[in-house]
Amino acid sequence: MKRLPIFVLIILMSGKIYGQINITDSTAQVIGYWDKNEKQTYIVTQEKYKIKDSDITSRDFYKYTVDITIVDSTANSYIIDWFYKDYEIESENTLMQKLSPITKDMHVKIRTDELGAFQEVINWKEIRDYILKGTKLLKKETKDIPNMNDFIKQIEELYSTKESIELGAVKEIHQFYSFHGEIYKYGEVYNADIKATNMYGGEPFDTELTVWLDELNPDDNNIIIRMQQSVDPEQLANAAYDFITKTAGTMKVPAPKREDIPDISNDTWTASRIHESGWIIYSIETKEVSAEGQTTVEERIIEIQ
Repeated sequence: MKRLPIFVLIILMSGKIYGQINITDSTAQVIGYWDKNEKQTYIVTQEKYKIKDSDITSRDFYKYTVDITIVDSTANSYIIDWFYKDYEIESENTLMQKLSPITKDMHVKIRTDELGAFQEVINWKEIRDYILKGTKLLKKETKDIPNMNDFIKQIEELYSTKESIELGAVKEIHQFYSFHGEIYKYGEVYNADIKATNMYGGEPFDTELTVWLDELNPDDNNIIIRMQQSVDPEQLANAAYDFITKTAGTMKVPAPKREDIPDISNDTWTASRIHESGWIIYSIETKEVSAEGQTTVEERIIEIQ
């Protein structure tokens, strides 16, 4: 039998009650009951691989540790520091090996509301400058590697503005706080239409969102919540066509016809086991993008130590 994390045992022994789980009406609300200077350590693993004709054609894997510390707590918000360290990388891609450590020993300070729902990245300028310092050194080290400057430019753009950092550079943080602030009822499925980031740089995609409370575990003081997101396939294909056409014009090569662009699906599944204190115990997010018989899978796991 798997042992409970030490912080759960401490909470149970202290008799501290949070009351997020309501058995009488089978509901649960995810709220961050955190104290100033409280800290938890997590291991994050990320894996990306491609599948074609049932064969895995490529695989990148990396792992790192993050210390999450409650820097400040007020009646209206929390200030939380994420400190990234101890990177391990397994990849045949030289570019991936060179780029990933850029975020090593980086602090990301965020603000949530009083319930723990993500609001913003506070120190985005500090993060931008930290990344630019790393890419500047990397450019010198990799000046003889083909296409390296293009990849470095993509990284720099990802961290260039507050908006780009919040939308694309801190996905693990969005995953961590994705369920905070809401009340969920067991047996009910919640549907919504939302906007998802357009990785091609255009208008956000229409996305169908489904969320449900999968388990209520009052004896163990935790719940499991699941979510699925599906991007509009036609908008996705149109955006891909526009991007390819623009690139072809820049390179002065013939552009494809719209009908030559295959159907594209983009689906993401997230499942989190959350303690009544609002700390994540375990979370997994899997994203699958499929086109022309090939599927790219990205999986991220966040687990408390």
